[in-house]
Formats: sequence, C-alpha cells, structure tokens
Amino acid sequence: MSAIVSEVLENSIAEELEIQSGDEILSIDDTKMQDMIDYNFLCKSDFITLEVKKLNGEIEVIEIEKDYDEDLGIVFESAVFDKIKPCLNHCIFCFVDQQPKGLRDTLYVKDDDYRLSYLQGTYITLTNLTEEDKMRIKRMRLGPFYISVHTTNPELRNKMLRNPNAGKVLDNLKWFRKNKIPFHAQIVLCPGYNDGEELERTLKDLSELKNTVLSVAIVPVGITQFRKNFLKRVDKKCASETVKIASKFKRVCCSDEFFLLAEKDIPPAKYYGNFCQLSDGVGSIRRLLEDFKKFELPKQISKPFKISFATSYSAKYALEKIADKLNRIKNLAVTVNPVKSNYWGQNITVAGLITSDDLVDTVKDLDTDLVVIPSVMLKPYSEDFLDGKNLNYVKEKSGKEFFVVKDIYSMREVIELVKSL
Repeated sequence: MSAIVSEVLENSIAEELEIQSGDEILSIDDTKMQDMIDYNFLCKSDFITLEVKKLNGEIEVIEIEKDYDEDLGIVFESAVFDKIKPCLNHCIFCFVDQQPKGLRDTLYVKDDDYRLSYLQGTYITLTNLTEEDKMRIKRMRLGPFYISVHTTNPELRNKMLRNPNAGKVLDNLKWFRKNKIPFHAQIVLCPGYNDGEELERTLKDLSELKNTVLSVAIVPVGITQFRKNFLKRVDKKCASETVKIASKFKRVCCSDEFFLLAEKDIPPAKYYGNFCQLSDGVGSIRRLLEDFKKFELPKQISKPFKISFATSYSAKYALEKIADKLNRIKNLAVTVNPVKSNYWGQNITVAGLITSDDLVDTVKDLDTDLVVIPSVMLKPYSEDFLDGKNLNYVKEKSGKEFFVVKDIYSMREVIELVKSL
C-alpha cells in the first residue's frame, strides 16, 4: 500500500502542479509517510518539498511555498499508506464472520487500526496496540479515538473477543487517562454475557476515568440468519433494563434501537449531548426529527405527486412522523415503506445492510412517482449495493425512479425536492 492519489480537488495547489489521479507521493521533506497522520503533520509548513512518482514512472521533486495551514488538495486512495493493522480477535458477535460469500470484497476486511480510528472514527479494541503505537499517540497528541470496550471484566472480555490480550483493556484505558488522550467508548450488548450486572460494572469502571471518556454508546448485537454460534437477541425486557442501567451514568447513551425495542419514546435532543456517535445509531432518529423542525413547508405543490420512503425498520419511527406532516401539503402524498430483510433475516433492521433484491421486492408494486432512499444503502461514492448490484439494476427490476438522499441526518434535500415540484 502506498500514498496513491485518488482525486485532485479543483482550484487546489495540487491541480496547479498537475498532480493527477494515480500519481504516488513518495515523500514530503525527504520523509516517507506511514499514513494521513504523517501527511497532515508534514504539510503544516510554509515551505515543503514534494517527491512525486508520476504514472509514467518519472519522479519529480516539487518545491511548494504556501500558507502554513493551506491544504494541497489531494485525496488519497487510503488513509493508511503502509499495511493496515488487522484485527486479531475472533469476537463471538463479529458481524464480518457471519456474512455469506459473494458480497463486496471490502466487507470481509477486519481492521483494528488506531490510525483509522483517529482519522475516520472506526472502532478499535486495543488488543493489537503496541508500545510503539502508544508512544506515537502520545508524541503526536492524537485523539479522540473510538474504542470497542464491550466489558471491563478481564475474563469476560477474553471470552467475548476470544483473544488472551483482550483482558488488558482497563489498563490501556487508564494509560489513555494518564496521558490525557480522550476517547469514545462502544459496548455491543450481548444478552447473557455483558448485560445486567456486567454492564453496570463496565459503566462504573468507565465513569472512574472521568472526562477522558467523551461518550459511551450501547448498541444491540446484530444477529443474522447466517450466524453459526448461538447468541440471544435483545428483546423488550433486556432493552428496558439496559436503558434503565444506562440512565444512572453520565455521557452514556443507548442506541435508538433499544428505545424502539423497549417501546419507549425516543429521548429529547439533550439526552444525546453532542450526538457523538451517530454512526452507531445513537441519536440518528432524534437528529432527523430535530432537523425537520427547521424547515418551512409549502402549503401546496403545483400538481399531484407521490413519494415513497424506502427505509429500514429502525428509521420507520422518524419517517412516519415526517410523512404525516408532509402529507398536509396539498397535492403531495407520502408513504413510508420499510424494507423487509429476506437476505439477512428479520433481526437486521438498519438501512446500511439493505440489499438490492430486498429493495426491489419492497418497491416494485408501489403506486408512487418517486422512491427516496438514504445514501447509506450504497457504497460510498458509488451506486453499488453491498451485494454487488447497482442502482440501475434496481431501477430496471422495479420500474421505479429513485432519489438518493446524501445527508442521512437531514431532510433538507427532500424539502428542496418537494418545493421544486
């Protein structure tokens, strides 16, 4: 893996220097880079020397004078330029391990790289964190990180992650505390393992780390029909108990699914603080509802038009409330149509795991002019579903027109669409 240029931004320094997609950045100021952390650090200068290997194999040395914080405008193929640190765990709840064959290759990659956690917000377990890694984190004052804690009970964590290094998590977290390196914590709740008293123990241990812990997200284990080992799903009783335990501690939030399973109302915005872990489904429903309040809706549109939200069951709560208000607009008819997951099984209710054929089955017989879907259904920067088929396939099979919402936490694009009708 190398620092390969994926894209050059318009009107940037890189465009002016005729750096192109496919070029390789060999070094900055004679320093070879491990990752985007090095790149960002080395670019913080008024004057840098860039060594570039062009697509034709020629090597150019370019001297650049710029503002100290000015970006070069280079987008790389990967945030890591050397080898990604792989996951060494065999977690009993690992979603990657329960996937069938035939999906996108990237869905089978298991990384556990502190650099991606810092740069992109991916979750790490710390089981492969070396002393050299710690010294770099300390030296460069990196953070915050996103850490999959699950439990602070050493024996239980060894059992759940199936890794003898897993039990050292509290020692590692105390090192973060000692060196003033903040982190967000995640707990994947597995009934019969880390729930109940064990959850309370974990939250108590995390609370003793004070403000080093920026937030704690509790999410339910995902169980598909492909899982070989037996795990219990979170039911109404477990969800209610978990919400109750979490309420005893500061900066601890349950994901939206817990409230839906417990048949409780989604909490107000203040419950989620700064919405630190939206990607984990913590507060996404409330964020969407709060965003919708900002917009002034038209009283009518020029001609009759039907819109269908094809969504996950977890988003149904919010979108039905939004659809109710949109339906007050004269000539507009909005329906919410959750996609049944035949591929994964009925316990999987998130939009990011919806497959093309399940989407087709849901929308093909709808009486609608337009189907609205969130971009999270598709591979980033593409129109590909996780099963390898694309949006054109869905359009052809369903006979429907689609509108992809890029910002899944905002209704702005939908409101602008409605106003244009």
